[in-house]
Amino acid sequence: MNKAQKAMLEMREMDELASMSSFVHRMSPLSKLMMTIVYIAVTASFNRYDLTGLVFMVIFPVILYQMSYVPVSTCFIKLRGILPLILAVGILNPFFDRATVMKIGSLEISGGVISMITLMMKGVFSLMFSFLLMATTRIDELCQGLRKIHFPRAITSLLLLTYRYSSVLLREVSNMTDAYHLRAPGQKGIHISAWGTFLGQLLLRTMDRGDSLYNAMVIRGFSGEFLYAGNKEYIRCSMIMAIIVCGLMILSRFYNIPAIIAGVFIK
Repeated sequence: MNKAQKAMLEMREMDELASMSSFVHRMSPLSKLMMTIVYIAVTASFNRYDLTGLVFMVIFPVILYQMSYVPVSTCFIKLRGILPLILAVGILNPFFDRATVMKIGSLEISGGVISMITLMMKGVFSLMFSFLLMATTRIDELCQGLRKIHFPRAITSLLLLTYRYSSVLLREVSNMTDAYHLRAPGQKGIHISAWGTFLGQLLLRTMDRGDSLYNAMVIRGFSGEFLYAGNKEYIRCSMIMAIIVCGLMILSRFYNIPAIIAGVFIK
């Protein structure tokens, strides 16, 4: 199995995750999109030294992962290529901010270390919630939700077609790669002398297949709207529940809930 086939398999697995049936899957796309935007905004707004307050934010995605029956490990496996970049954010902070802001026994912890950890946590938490949105919402449902808030039709159509055409592109790459290796057995990769021809043929073949795909969509009545995605029955109170969850997120931003809980137990 070549890399293109592996990418196609992962896209198919994402579609299968989004087609599952659970409480979170049955929520309306607009409500899940609202929760995702609010969660990322609230998480990103935490102070760079507010480590204890930020830790509490992991509860929201973890609970929703459990309710959707999507393993948390799936997020990290699927996004393993992006995680190193997320974790690299702020890695130089300990060298620039050396002032001590915390002591654990005789161990002094600088502000740079705290800010580095908080930046990593913000990236990982936001990535977890964004993945949850994609793992519980099909792309056409997401585009339908964007259209309901009057998002430009051109952008939603571009989003949908880019996702659909990416599978066409991967399929053509897989077929051409297999054909090339049959003609050049034992060769690792594609020789640099064949790159130009390979990319040219890939462009022409993908454009031809993409045009056929778009024509098939138009014949079936596609006009930039996503009425067919509305056939799914959503939970009627999903928007009210999303507002409550967003309210709890905002409340967690202004009140250090872990510190409050710790204070209650200490008393």
